[in-house]
Amino acid sequence: MEGSRLLKPGSSAYLWLGLVSVAVAFLCAEARTTPSPLLSSGNATCQGNSKCRPGIILPIWYPEDPSMGDKIARVIVYFVALIYMFLGVSIIADRFMAAIEVITSQEKEIIIKRPNGETTTTTIRVWNETVSNLTLMALGSSAPEILLSVIEVCGHDFKAGELGPSTIVGSAAFNMFVIIGLCVSVIPQGEVRKVKHLRVFFITAGWSVFAYIWLYMILAVFSPNVVQIWEGLLTLSFFPICVILAWVADRRLLFYKFMHKKYRSDKHRGVIIETETDRSKGIEMDGKMVNSHFVDGGAASNLIGLIEGKEVDESRRDMIRILKDLKQKHPEKELDQLVEMANYYALSHQQKSRAFYRIQATRMMTGAGNILKKHVAEQAKRSISVQEVRVEEPEEYVSRIAFEPAVYQCLENCGAVLLTITRKGGDINKTIYVDYKTEDGSANAGADYEFTEGTVVLKPGEMMKEISVGIIDDDIFEEDEHFFVRLSNLRVLETEDEVLSPNSLPYPKAVLGFPTVATITILDDDHSGIFTFESDSVHVSESIGIMEVKVLRTSGARGTVIVPYRSMEGLAKGGGEDFEDTYGELEFKNDETCKIVQVKIIDDEEYEKNKNFFLELAEPRMVDMSLQKDLPDRKLSSDEEEAKRIAEMGKPVLGEHSKLEVIIEESYEFKNTVDKLIKKTNLALVVGTNSWRDQFMEAITVSAGDEDEEDTGEERLPSCFDYVMHFLTVFWKVLFACVPPTDYLNGWACFIISIVIIGLLTAVIGDLASHFGCTIGLKDSVTAVVFVALGTSVPDTFASKVSAVQDTYADASIGNVTGSNAVNVFLGIGVAWSVAAIYWHMQGKPFVVEAGSLAFSVTLFTIFAFLAISVLLYRRRAHIGGELGGPRGHRLATSAFFFSLWFLYILFSSLEAYCHIEGF
Repeated sequence: MEGSRLLKPGSSAYLWLGLVSVAVAFLCAEARTTPSPLLSSGNATCQGNSKCRPGIILPIWYPEDPSMGDKIARVIVYFVALIYMFLGVSIIADRFMAAIEVITSQEKEIIIKRPNGETTTTTIRVWNETVSNLTLMALGSSAPEILLSVIEVCGHDFKAGELGPSTIVGSAAFNMFVIIGLCVSVIPQGEVRKVKHLRVFFITAGWSVFAYIWLYMILAVFSPNVVQIWEGLLTLSFFPICVILAWVADRRLLFYKFMHKKYRSDKHRGVIIETETDRSKGIEMDGKMVNSHFVDGGAASNLIGLIEGKEVDESRRDMIRILKDLKQKHPEKELDQLVEMANYYALSHQQKSRAFYRIQATRMMTGAGNILKKHVAEQAKRSISVQEVRVEEPEEYVSRIAFEPAVYQCLENCGAVLLTITRKGGDINKTIYVDYKTEDGSANAGADYEFTEGTVVLKPGEMMKEISVGIIDDDIFEEDEHFFVRLSNLRVLETEDEVLSPNSLPYPKAVLGFPTVATITILDDDHSGIFTFESDSVHVSESIGIMEVKVLRTSGARGTVIVPYRSMEGLAKGGGEDFEDTYGELEFKNDETCKIVQVKIIDDEEYEKNKNFFLELAEPRMVDMSLQKDLPDRKLSSDEEEAKRIAEMGKPVLGEHSKLEVIIEESYEFKNTVDKLIKKTNLALVVGTNSWRDQFMEAITVSAGDEDEEDTGEERLPSCFDYVMHFLTVFWKVLFACVPPTDYLNGWACFIISIVIIGLLTAVIGDLASHFGCTIGLKDSVTAVVFVALGTSVPDTFASKVSAVQDTYADASIGNVTGSNAVNVFLGIGVAWSVAAIYWHMQGKPFVVEAGSLAFSVTLFTIFAFLAISVLLYRRRAHIGGELGGPRGHRLATSAFFFSLWFLYILFSSLEAYCHIEGF
């Protein structure tokens, strides 16, 4: 196997980042021994020592002052343990994000009234997309940083620590500079990605910068070095305010109601999601333009109805287009294989949530495989296994005696009709007796048929017997008539001398089956016939290919008759568009009672189709014209009058259904296939689990994790990297397989258990990071910025990279970063400092938080964030085209600029922490 397979695409970038972090850490460790004598010690935090203190869970490793060899060994142990704990947090965060995806993917059905008055049912998301991104999604990706801040304060007697807040700021810097810088450069050459929901991005970006300005203000302006209760609670309250404002911008409420808004359907799924678009002049509804000022309140439901009729159907058309394209590219493949390929294509190309990208990145990073390909492959295997299950009919111990078929037709001059009695199942070596008898219907015994009764004997080995009933012919015109033959009195021959009824046996060995009554129709042959279709309308599937329509000849079958026919357009168009035009003549021979008209139906694979055309019969005519010849226009003699009357009575005529409406409907199989595909493209089905067994099987299975494979949906063999990462993480996978499946309580059980476990692991990470830093000589603020922030942000980096490449827009990779940075401060700092401020207020003391390095770090990040956002907005200009990608020179320059901002942030923050530059 080639060595290049050991590294994932983009892994070299993370390796360089790690090396830079280690280099900076050792520079800082060296710097601590040589503090600058030129600076005053105004920063109280830079004078702190790096002496180890007991952790929340982990105690101090004694002795506290080991030898150099022991210190190196401890550093290695702490560093490896830290990396391993980061892997554990990533994997349990995978389960956490899966629960969030299931929760936010919940749907409900609503009844929509179309503009034409019709009502229809459509599916809408319960969770608003923007709200879910800023609440559960942001909480999922930022849970370690938030919980670390809260646990550090609560676990150290409600005293402020440096690790939690510094990790939040350091993680924000990594997200803003490294992740976005990487996403700019990974876009394929010649492509760009731009933010679509620009208003929401402005709000989240503004809040992300304001959050850190606010953090500086409560540290150094309002009450320097003291956090009051109102400051903590107000910080926490900014979180719901941010969410509400973003929701208002997304929904265009309040002042936005006078601006244009639009609904869109989730790609490939037909789920209505509110979104935004460029301003247009209006929306056409029933041929009229509706000004967007009136698209609020009650009018929104009508707009949803309009979009449901257009955009929801568009998602189905997209699925149909996918199937058609795959059929053309792979004509040799079966429908099941095409459905599997279409399912993978739809899943991989639809818009995905932040949670999905995070889960996919984590699983590919840990050797769990490409979840899309695994899901599609499992679905295919499941469908194949279902097809292979054959329902075996239970062995029939009872013989069933019945007519087969149950309906017979014969001409009046046929002489006799033969009826078939069959035996099915049971012991065929038994002799069975059954009586039969004719019964009148509209035909009368003695006048139309011969009364018949008797007993049929089915000897051993005989499976069928025929009986004959005589038919009486006459020369009188009459309607078609019918009579019946009924079976009764079944007996079984047990011995040579004893015949028993089934009821007298211990268990029945033979019974009368279905049907026990045969119907015989006598067709009159004294008339030329009445020609008609079977009914006035018929429904056919567009996938039928060639449809066959019966033309019946009733009430007579004498002579040869020609019946012209033709097709007529309705809503369905001929000429090969919906059907092939057809016309011609049917020739009924003497005594012939049925003919078939064939029409070719064109299958254009429409999801919902309801079009009609017509088949029409023209006046029939006798081939022997002497039978229809009109007599001269003169006074007829009595003999001629009688001859004319008889000729008119025998003339062929059209019956009741001489015009047939053919209604072409969509193929049930095709519609069913499309519906199943649309349901399968719910990403909650991909990332969710429904049993512990599935979770444990997934935990011990190694799968290929390269997302850059072609979109075939086919899995490949795992690489060496996949095996290495699997065996490194198999302990965590098996352990966290014990978390409840996402199907339980709609994902909330998994959500709650996962966040508890993340809290426990985060507490251990905080202790390990603190002990690692003090052992190597680093302060908590530097350890947090360099190592902890990097470790907690690596899964987000993979997720943003994948979303930047796969998504059409940059929202998932850029917009979510800014939202996450704001949520980190409002929840991580707001909760922790509110609780601590309330606690110290109850003790009658202030909650002291030294501004020092944290205030300097926050200020530095805020300045750099302004620069970064300005660059992103500049990149929307026409010569670049979007925030991500673009010309090679611009993308390399942007990435280098963002990476340099992060490096400078790390460097200046570390130098300030050791008093080499003056802070606050």
